[in-house]
Amino acid sequence: MSAERPTLPPVRLPAEAELARDALAAPLLVRAVRLARWAGPGTRVGAGGELVEAQLPAAAEHLGLPADEDGAALASEAWRLAVDTGLVDVTDPSDGSDSPAGGDGVAGAAEPAEGTATQGESLALLTGGSPADVLSVWLDGLEAAFADATAPVFDDFADLVGEDGSVDFGALDWDPEAEAEFLEGVLGNLYLLTLSEGGPGDGPVPLPALAASMIVPDDMGEPTDDILEQVSEAMMRLDDQFRVLEPIGIVEYHPVDETLMFEEGEAAAQPVGDEDDVSRYGMVRLTPLGLYGIRSRMLEAGVDAPAVGDLADKDAAALLDGVAYYPEAAAQAEIGLWISGRGDGDAVATAADLLAAARGDDEGAPLRRLHCQQALALTGPAAEPALRAVLGDPELGGLARVWLAEHGATDVPPPPESMVFWLAVDTLAAQLDADGEVAELQGLVEGLVSRDGDFFDQIWRVDHPATAEVLDAMGRLHGDKKTAKEARKAAFKARSRSGA
Repeated sequence: MSAERPTLPPVRLPAEAELARDALAAPLLVRAVRLARWAGPGTRVGAGGELVEAQLPAAAEHLGLPADEDGAALASEAWRLAVDTGLVDVTDPSDGSDSPAGGDGVAGAAEPAEGTATQGESLALLTGGSPADVLSVWLDGLEAAFADATAPVFDDFADLVGEDGSVDFGALDWDPEAEAEFLEGVLGNLYLLTLSEGGPGDGPVPLPALAASMIVPDDMGEPTDDILEQVSEAMMRLDDQFRVLEPIGIVEYHPVDETLMFEEGEAAAQPVGDEDDVSRYGMVRLTPLGLYGIRSRMLEAGVDAPAVGDLADKDAAALLDGVAYYPEAAAQAEIGLWISGRGDGDAVATAADLLAAARGDDEGAPLRRLHCQQALALTGPAAEPALRAVLGDPELGGLARVWLAEHGATDVPPPPESMVFWLAVDTLAAQLDADGEVAELQGLVEGLVSRDGDFFDQIWRVDHPATAEVLDAMGRLHGDKKTAKEARKAAFKARSRSGA
């Protein structure tokens, strides 16, 4: 049975200990921890757990922030994170006794009810817990930061609150679900771009390109003015949102140059010029912690988001099926982890398990055998008996001889001609299934054909499920028209022979 292609490429993440260190160094979490340690019986909070306004100057001073509105806003943000992640526990003022009378002693002039704060259980996890404990707290922080990034901006919140205490989001022209879905989609695209072969890798992604990935249809040629305007508006939204997300450590962000803003508050959607010009429109890069965080959110949402190392403790069959459509570097890394996880024990048993898992005539079998060869290359000379044991196997005998030759083995019987052609078909079928590079496949095809003048007269007779398909591909890929025609004729014969 052919393995299913994963929704996303596999991500290579640092060890949990390294990720935990990154989490503890995230600026917003650092400030939240400092405020949690500062909190005490005298810390006054409002009905929503927020620091009362009178407490903000002291909180900002404790954090070394300026004594202005910006300092107060940063202190308030850090306090909210401390509450949301359980670094501090707050008492609900409605659970206490009646509020004291006002300072003038007049009955009925009650002050707003206030609660207090104490250090929460999560604070101890950050100092004495495992890396997994630290990352769990940080993920709570990421959730809180995501909520802040998708929250509406308004001048007077009181005007939006109805008599029953509910918020009239309609008055904001703001859809919380749509806003969250948009940012989730952007982060998902950034994750995919980061992991895709030919993508930026560790490099930053221009903000216009990221915004366009959400707005411009895949089949659109030249974007219309309306589409460009939507991209520009999306850039401005993302500029605000990435500024909020950066302090939790999920991204490194170079903001949009404010001198590029139009009077309407928009930036051009199609930057031109050199790299420095492009960077003025915003550049964003996912950190390793960001890859971990987005993957965690995807897994929670039920998305197939594999990571290198997921298969390290699986059996050989799961390994070969699991890496079937991994990019080459990721497949090699996964296989290497699997082999090293087997320890320095019985190399023969490891090789025998891989060979057994590689058997089959299903659609995915050629690709399994290709990755089996890659895995066997890491087993070492001690595995030789397992390879010799399958020399007579029609499916495995060819790859076994390749391995033995590469390891300098002697007394290896030459393969029968039928096995040589069967291995050629199997190898090409695997490369086609893996969507190999066209130039590489052309070279492989032309190399195989040039070795034997009767190649096509022999190969159409090969009893392999993919023979006709491989010959069709040879007809498409071979550069010589006459040879390509011979391949197509051979494909017809192969189908007639099999009755397909």
